Amino acid sequence: LILFFPALASAGVVRVWATEGGDKVARGELRALKAAPISRVFDGTTITLDAARNEIVHVAVVLETDAAGAAGVKVHFDRLEGPGVIASRATSGDGVFDWTGRPIELFHVRYLQVKGLSRLTWGDYDERHVPRRFRRPHDGYGIATAGTGWSDRPDHDAFYPDIAVPLELVGNIEIPPSASQLIWVDITVPRAAAPGLYTGTIEVTEGGKSQNLPISLRVHGFSLPDEPAALTMVHLGYADMNARYLDSKYPDAGPLARRALRIRDRHFQVAHRHRVSLVDANDGAEPWSEDSPRPEWRARLDGSIFTRERGYEGPGEGVGNSVFAIGMYGSWDWKDGGEAAMRTRTDAWESWFVAHSPGTERFLFLIDESSDFGQIQTWATWVDNNPGPGRALRTFVTTSWPEALDQAPALDMPVATLKVAERRSWERAARTLGPARRWVYNGARPATGSLALEDDGVALRMWPWCQFKKGIHRWFVWESTYYDNFQGGTGPTDVFNTARTFGGDDSSDPELGRTGWNYTNGDGVLFYPGTDAVFPASSVGVDGPFASLRLKHWRRGIQDAAYLQLASKVDPKAVERIVARMVPTVLWEVDIDQPLDPSYRHADISWPTDPTHGRRRARS
Repeated sequence: LILFFPALASAGVVRVWATEGGDKVARGELRALKAAPISRVFDGTTITLDAARNEIVHVAVVLETDAAGAAGVKVHFDRLEGPGVIASRATSGDGVFDWTGRPIELFHVRYLQVKGLSRLTWGDYDERHVPRRFRRPHDGYGIATAGTGWSDRPDHDAFYPDIAVPLELVGNIEIPPSASQLIWVDITVPRAAAPGLYTGTIEVTEGGKSQNLPISLRVHGFSLPDEPAALTMVHLGYADMNARYLDSKYPDAGPLARRALRIRDRHFQVAHRHRVSLVDANDGAEPWSEDSPRPEWRARLDGSIFTRERGYEGPGEGVGNSVFAIGMYGSWDWKDGGEAAMRTRTDAWESWFVAHSPGTERFLFLIDESSDFGQIQTWATWVDNNPGPGRALRTFVTTSWPEALDQAPALDMPVATLKVAERRSWERAARTLGPARRWVYNGARPATGSLALEDDGVALRMWPWCQFKKGIHRWFVWESTYYDNFQGGTGPTDVFNTARTFGGDDSSDPELGRTGWNYTNGDGVLFYPGTDAVFPASSVGVDGPFASLRLKHWRRGIQDAAYLQLASKVDPKAVERIVARMVPTVLWEVDIDQPLDPSYRHADISWPTDPTHGRRRARS
C-alpha cells in the first residue's frame, strides 16, 4: 500500500513526500519510487510537527520526477490556523531580508556535486571515520576491501543539497528527469502564539493541476529562551565577501561602503536567526578609534540591529551579539610596542567594553594555530601583569589544551580542535580549564561531526549535544564566507557550482576521486552570496546571504540544547541518560589506540546518523 502523497496527474512530479531534513536526500535519489517514505515527521499522508514558542522548526518537502522531468512547478504555503494564526505576507527581492510578518519561509534548495572525498575532516586509514554513504566495503577493523575505489562509495559523484535560496527569488521550479528536489520550510513560532494544534496545506502545482499536502504543527505552552543554550562564534570575512557583492574588495566611504555595511548587517541578522554569533576583523571604511569596535558594531552589540525597526523578527529579538574578537587571527597591531603598548591598548579596549557593553564576551586573539608557546606565554603574562583594567581582558589562542596548559600557563583560553585524543591528559586539561574556558573549534570525525558537505545531516546538529555533555562553553568555526581559496592556490570558487571550497584540486585518485592538498568540500562556507560579481552567471542579485542547510542543522542542535537545559531543571539524571545514549563517545572520549602514537583510533563514530533518532519533545 503506497500511502504517500499521490502523483500529480499527467505531470513530471510523480511523488511528493517529506522528511525531517537531516538525511540529505541527494538529487539523484528516488526513495519514494522504492518504498513509501515514512519518517518521524511524515506518516505517508501528513506532515506532523511540534515546537515550543520562540523556536524555528523545519521540514523538507521532496518532489520526485519521472523520466520527463518537470517544469513550471510551484509550491505555496504561507498560513497555519488553530487557536490563532501563523501567517506570512508576500515579498520579493531584498524583501526576503525583512522578516517582520514572515514567520513561514520556503527555500528552493540547490545542489553541489561531490567529486572527491574531503581530506581535512577525517582520517583515511579507517573507512568507518568516513560518512556511511561514502564508505567503501571494509573489514571489522575499518580496512577497505582490496580492489575497491571511488566508484564503490555509494554516493560517489552525487549531488548533495546545501544552498537554501528563498523561494520568492526562484519563481517556477524546474526539476531534471528522474530526480528529486528539496523545498525547505522554516516555521518561526511567535512568542505570543497560543498553545494548541495549527493546521494548513502545502500546495504543489504543475500544468494547472495541484495537490495539497496537509501539515500540522502543535505549539506547546512554553518558550525557548532568546539566549542560546549552546554558545557559538563564527568568523565572517571581509574583502572576499565584498568582491562577490560589490566587485571591490575594499570599498571606500560613499554609496559602495554603505551598501557593504548593509550586506554585512544582513549576515549578522541571518546568523542571529540561526542562533549563531558572528565575529570579524573589525574591518570597515569609516574612521574610528582603533581601541574600540567600529561604529556599526554598536547596534550588533546592543541588539538594536535585531529589532523590528531593522526588519528583524524571530529568536533573539533585541538581544545583542554575545561575543567580540579583538585582533582576530592575531591581527592586533601593537606587537612591536612591548609590554607598555600591551598595557595601554588592552586598558583602552577593556575600558570601552566596561563602559558600553559589559555583558559582551571579549578577548584578545594572540595568534592562530601556533606552537610558539614561549611567545604566547610572554604576551599572556604581559596582560596578566597589567595593573590597569586591561588585566581583565582574556587571551585566546587556537592550540591544544594540554600543551598550552603545560607550556603557556598564563594563557586564558586555549581553543582546541581534535579528531582523537589521549583521554587522560585531555580530561585533566578540561578540569583545569573549567566550563568557562573550555572552547573548541571546527570539528572532525571520529571526535565530532564535521563541516564537510558530504558529512551526515546530523554532523553539526550533534555539536551542541557535545557542548552540553562535556561542558563546552563556546564552539568556534573558523570561517563562513571563504570564497577565495588562497590557501589551496585555486583562487575564487564558484560556490554555487563547486563543492570543493578548501585545499588543492590537482589530481584524481582511484580511491578518493578528485583530490589535492587538504581537498575539502564545503569547509569555510556556511553562507552563499546573494550577488556574485565574480561568477555573474551564478548570481541571484540580492544584497544578502543564503544560509546553508548545514547552518540550519546546527540551529536544530542549538535548539536541542535549549530543550536539554530546560529538561535538566526537571530531571537532570534522565537528561544525562538521554545525552549519553545520543552522543556516547565524543571529543576527548575518543581515546587513542596506542599511547606511543597519539594520532589514530580504529573505531566507528558513536552517535546515530538517522535523524529519526532525534530528541523527543516535552509535552507539557
